[in-house]
Amino acid sequence: MQVLLLSTYDMGRQPFGLASPAAWLREAGIEVACADLSKDRLPQEAVRAAGMIAFFLPMHTATRLALPVIDRVRGLNSTARLVAYGLYAPLNAPLLRDRGVEEILGGEFEAALVEIASRGTAAPALATASALPTPSVARLKFKVPDRAGLPTLSRYAGLQVDGEKRVAGYTEASRGCKHRCRHCPIVPVYDGRFRIVAPEIVLADARAQVAAGARHITFGDPDFFNGIRHARAVVEGFARELPGVTYDVTIKVEHLLQHADALPLLRATGCAFITSAVEAVDDRVLGLLEKGHSRADFQRAVTLCARVGVPLSPTFVAFTPWTTIESYRDFLGEIDRLNLVEHVAPIQYAIRLLVTDKSRLLELDEIRRLVKRFDPVSLTYPWVHPDPQVDRLHATVSAIVGVRTTAPRADVFARVWAAAHADAEKPLHWQQPVLTARAAIPYLTEPWYC
Repeated sequence: MQVLLLSTYDMGRQPFGLASPAAWLREAGIEVACADLSKDRLPQEAVRAAGMIAFFLPMHTATRLALPVIDRVRGLNSTARLVAYGLYAPLNAPLLRDRGVEEILGGEFEAALVEIASRGTAAPALATASALPTPSVARLKFKVPDRAGLPTLSRYAGLQVDGEKRVAGYTEASRGCKHRCRHCPIVPVYDGRFRIVAPEIVLADARAQVAAGARHITFGDPDFFNGIRHARAVVEGFARELPGVTYDVTIKVEHLLQHADALPLLRATGCAFITSAVEAVDDRVLGLLEKGHSRADFQRAVTLCARVGVPLSPTFVAFTPWTTIESYRDFLGEIDRLNLVEHVAPIQYAIRLLVTDKSRLLELDEIRRLVKRFDPVSLTYPWVHPDPQVDRLHATVSAIVGVRTTAPRADVFARVWAAAHADAEKPLHWQQPVLTARAAIPYLTEPWYC
């Protein structure tokens, strides 16, 4: 059987979710083709030739983009078995089933893809096509991803640093997360569990990408410090085997404080910056989201990272049902007070809370009262803010960050600040302080968001 693996979007990076299962399938003797539709057109001949077509759905945007592609693929090949895998596949199982997807996989999907491909066109052995999926989080013995046939790394987002763009790669040292933040899409699949990838596999993948031109590697783990001893082993090996190559990681505020003694090791081994999903500076909102940190904790984490010399790049959910005009102004003020204007990607000022199917947000009575019926187009439970002024501000901020994608971050912040204070009794004008030069703070050329 020929297998075609498809990705629609993976945040501007070469899809790990194609390369990893490709290695498993090829080792099993199965012919595999991969296509990244964010870079290339749908390969119609490969679609027609495939006996199994699998869609990688790691995120919300990727899933929305995949829906019309699924319809088109079904039109080109009505007999191929359609599979969806990745975090957002089980979250949207009924909708995918309605479109003809027979197999829904989440969590640890590689072994299941091999099993499905190996059984050919026979009927599913253990479940009917209408059955709800049970995402596997079984411990797998991971293999080195096989990136043959994927677009070159130079076609993807890179690291901007010191006035130059460096080719960037991507790998994962762990999957899942041992935390259960209420709004996180990982939780319905992993439910507080995480799985580590053997350091030798991680480093082999990094070496292969460096050999292909990468000078920077993003570790895409939901939280790099979920397993601190594992993290130490990975970065020590990384620095030893790939001197001069930088990397970035994502770490919870809680773990930055808990493992503050590990931050100098990150600096010494080439960490260019740390992403942290701070989400809010309002302690009530942080409590509702069950983030595990407070505003004061965030402030301490900023100080720790600055002291060590590793820039912190926080991400936020700026607009929630609990956001007020005053709290949004306070949010901007905190970014200013902490000298983070140049650290925050402008898109973060406009991120609005998504309420997806199976989200733990639906445990909250006020969320259940607020949301409307599930929308199969947006793949969310839509909600309207109780204060129309907040939704109008969100629309204004979205327009500002959407049309000024290459503008200096301080300029965008100033416009967002002005919009947030436009209706104030005494409008405050933001005065740009003497800031660190933008070039001195590394960042990926495609910002992280859902």
